Amino acid sequence: MSQALIQATNAFEVIPSDTVDLPGISVLYVGVGGHVKVETRAGSDVTFYNMNNGQFVPVQVRKVYDTGTTATNLVRMPINTYSR
Repeated sequence: MSQALIQATNAFEVIPSDTVDLPGISVLYVGVGGHVKVETRAGSDVTFYNMNNGQFVPVQVRKVYDTGTTATNLVRMPINTYSR
């Protein structure tokens, strides 16, 4: 059985948008806690409520919505997926 390893190669500030996708599938870091509404890599819209400062969103993210997101200082890390 293979296991996926996620390797971030860079990091960028996120500006939440209801209309614009992130430039690539990313892992999301929450600097200052709150709610984070995202579109997942698979295309589902979901809100993660009460995220803590310094927490990672536990899914791969395609979009961070402005409406429904109260967390700030969000950072995205584009990912490359490897199997081992």
